[in-house]
Amino acid sequence: MDLYCTRPGCPRPVNAFADLDHPATLKTVPQKYCTTCGMELILVGRYLPLKLLGQGGFGAAFLARDRYTPAMRQCVVKQFLPSGNLSPAQLEVAQQLFEREAEVLEQLGNTHPLIPDLFAFFELTPPSTQSGKQDKFFYLVQEYIDGETMEEELVQKGTLSPDDVTLMLKEVLEILTFVHDHGSIHRDIKPSNIMRHRNGRFYLLDFGAVKQATKGAAVAKSTGIYSLGFAPPEQMSGGEVYPSSDLYALAVTGLMLLTGKQPNELFDSYSNTWKWRSYASGVKRSLADALDRMLLPTPSQRFQSAAEVLTALAQSSSPGRVRSPVTPKQAPPPVPSSPTALPQPLPQQQPVSLPIASTPASSQSLKPARQRAAIAPFSTLELLGAAAFTGFEGGLLAIALMSLLGTSIVSGGFWIVLLAGLVFLQSRRTIERVDLLITAGITLAIVLFVSPLHRLAVYFASLFGGNVLLTVVAIAVATSLGAIAVTALFRIIFNLLSNFL
Repeated sequence: MDLYCTRPGCPRPVNAFADLDHPATLKTVPQKYCTTCGMELILVGRYLPLKLLGQGGFGAAFLARDRYTPAMRQCVVKQFLPSGNLSPAQLEVAQQLFEREAEVLEQLGNTHPLIPDLFAFFELTPPSTQSGKQDKFFYLVQEYIDGETMEEELVQKGTLSPDDVTLMLKEVLEILTFVHDHGSIHRDIKPSNIMRHRNGRFYLLDFGAVKQATKGAAVAKSTGIYSLGFAPPEQMSGGEVYPSSDLYALAVTGLMLLTGKQPNELFDSYSNTWKWRSYASGVKRSLADALDRMLLPTPSQRFQSAAEVLTALAQSSSPGRVRSPVTPKQAPPPVPSSPTALPQPLPQQQPVSLPIASTPASSQSLKPARQRAAIAPFSTLELLGAAAFTGFEGGLLAIALMSLLGTSIVSGGFWIVLLAGLVFLQSRRTIERVDLLITAGITLAIVLFVSPLHRLAVYFASLFGGNVLLTVVAIAVATSLGAIAVTALFRIIFNLLSNFL
């Protein structure tokens, strides 16, 4: 198993431990340490970081597993990691925001099924890489949502249909009704903070910028944290924010999904209006009118609650599927106490403006899907599986090229180029998992049934006195095993050198 070091700036954060592939060792080993910087890898002896999901203004997010649950439950570990140029007052405010996110997740996430649960919140003080000093890191652990954000869907599809956008709006509005009724304002609605689970439900993520408010009233002045293009005028100016401020940001998100364009492409600063209808087709008038009202520059002119928007959207076309009712969550069992006590709720202080225009990194999606996957480290099993596929394809491609071009330098060059292309596509995760099996099956069928290639397969079979299919598969399997052996050898050498360098 590979564990990912959470110390910021660790030059080689991926650590391979063969003994952790055994369940008994994985459950009982007291601790593992980064072979490069010495950082504790098993957080509070429980959470196993597997890979970096992304990094933002205030922190980093890691995919992890909880080794003290029967099924090794997946979770997201968020680490408080402010930029280094903040003043002490700004750093204090940033830390308050991170702690506030944990408090809000505990209050709201453990009650509403479409807000991630909070599993743990703790502090670690490992020895610093500088002799005689200690570092201090804050972590929160929350529910892992298996799906894609609206930002990732937009990258893949270009735009979403009006029915799909309406469905998203309705579910997020129901969540916001719950959030606002419990005295909070999210303040950072945008495509990367709305995730569609594989089961079709929409989740609202990233409560790091949330503000507490009295129901129906405004809150204290903004801290200056917002997402450009999505925040309403009152938030960008540092003024008071309202429930209708969330509705404005949600409407901008809807426009972006309907048109595939960035907010600055749709907002006409000369007339101070949003001009988007010409870029979207098939939008019902009730939906368009609701979005336009949510986008009015003055908070009092907008809908005053998410429930009012839901009433307006009830006139729009039905998305065409029945949604199961949302039921409250049962509170999860308490997490065993960690060495560090949980912090007490912070007293309300005067906010300080921070010189940034974005919120902490979203818990699960900080980059588009393809970009995020490209930087994700490969586990040992994934690496060997990729080697097996490349070797299998290499054997089949060798047969095919020898049939068409003979045993020449040209055929050898084509073989190397094709294999390099396969390796590149796998490194970018363009093809993975089921894609590998499908590709191998198609290549095998081509070699067996395309006439010029089939002749060489028959020739090989005659040499070995066997069946054509079995002979071709045997050659491909042999090259596959060779590739696995070479990859495993280089992996072992790399791990040995990593321990000494």
